[in-house]
Amino acid sequence: MGRGRSAAPGEGTDGVSVGKTSRARSLRRRATEAEIRLWHYLRSRQLGGWKFRRQFPVDRFIADFACMNAKLIVELDGSQHAENVDADAERTRILNSCGFKVVRYWNADVLERTFDVLEDILAHLEKRK
Repeated sequence: MGRGRSAAPGEGTDGVSVGKTSRARSLRRRATEAEIRLWHYLRSRQLGGWKFRRQFPVDRFIADFACMNAKLIVELDGSQHAENVDADAERTRILNSCGFKVVRYWNADVLERTFDVLEDILAHLEKRK
């Protein structure tokens, strides 16, 4: 006897499409080196006690990392993003319209200056309290 709403066809009980959930799982399995490194520090509330989710569906996108309490999305960009500036700007605009602040870091920065990136993420989280 569940009390939640019934799922629409092709939709999970949380309102996220089954296909999007499957895609998020696939992305988690194929994480980049930078995603693995950052997740090591974000998981289990290790960064200032903030809870993060990785490869989390938001609107029609899958965010690399999302802190729901702070409504903060952390996106990691590889070299291909240098060519997709307009698409990334549109993605950020839509995620902002959903109430999220989006911060972006280059994969190289995560790998070479991990603690600087973590410090910056923590500063953004503290502003969102």
